[in-house]
Amino acid sequence: MNLKKYPELLPLVEWWEKDGLKTVSTVAVAALCVAGWYGWKHYTASTRAAASAAVANANTTEELEEAVSRFSGSHSESALKIRLAKNYYDSGRYAEAFQEYEKLSASVPAEFAEIPAIGKAQCLEAQNKFAEALSQFEAFAAANQKSPFRLTALLGAARCVAQNGDSAKALKALEALEKEFSSNEIAKARIEAVKSAIERFAKAK
Repeated sequence: MNLKKYPELLPLVEWWEKDGLKTVSTVAVAALCVAGWYGWKHYTASTRAAASAAVANANTTEELEEAVSRFSGSHSESALKIRLAKNYYDSGRYAEAFQEYEKLSASVPAEFAEIPAIGKAQCLEAQNKFAEALSQFEAFAAANQKSPFRLTALLGAARCVAQNGDSAKALKALEALEKEFSSNEIAKARIEAVKSAIERFAKAK
């Protein structure tokens, strides 16, 4: 451009040479930051959706282990680890399930805190560690009077008492539970199932 022909553009050229490039660079950086923020927002939303899908859809041990590794630190991490621990338990891998619940006890959010406590007691029971399991079931029931897992703990305690050799005491505890939950049909069915199992266990001895 011949500035002699366009003297009115001289101030603009001087500004460009002095500050223009810096200003444009600043604008470009800002634009990249904004774009990056939206990109990160999209990425985290996508990751969260994928983690939620894994919670719902991962079923095999391998799928759950891969999901726990992939989404470590995500919003869904605790739910995935709980599912993995339950998968170990259902597969008969009680020691591994206990270890997962133990790790969860130290890191799980408050809204999930009762699950590893119950899970550990169930794993101990499954490993025939009835005295330890009984202690944990009873402690949980005493400390969590309003918990939806309280009945689970009390039924576990009754099973442990029976398997420790006192079926009569276990059945007496279940009779008390039948009175307490007399208006809850689902609870009554659960109590009856444990009662029948203990009665069969007592006869088989």
